[in-house]
Amino acid sequence: MEIDPFIFRLSIFILSIFVGYYVVWSVTPSLHTPLMSVTNAISSVIIVGAVIAALATTSDKSFSPSSIFGYLAIILAAVNIFGGFLVTQRMLQMYKKKKKDKK
Repeated sequence: MEIDPFIFRLSIFILSIFVGYYVVWSVTPSLHTPLMSVTNAISSVIIVGAVIAALATTSDKSFSPSSIFGYLAIILAAVNIFGGFLVTQRMLQMYKKKKKDKK
C-alpha cells in the first residue's frame, strides 16, 4: 500500500502547525525578543525568495501561479516583519526603567 504524496505532505504540515504552536507559546518572555529578531531575519530571506518567484515568468501569461504565490508571500512576510518589529519594540519598552517625575 502506497501513501499518496499529497496526504503525506498535508499530514506533515498539520503536525508542524501543532508543534509550532506549542513551541511558540512555551517560550519565556525573556527569550521572546531574541527569537523575534531571528524570525524577522528568516522573513527577510523569505521575501528575497518570494521576489524571485514573483518575477519568474516562463510563459506568456503575466500572472502564473508561481508569481501569484510569490506576491502573496511578499505580502505575508512583510506583515510578519512589521508585526515582529512592533512586538519587539513593545517588549523592549517593558524592560526600560521608568523615569520618576521630579517636582
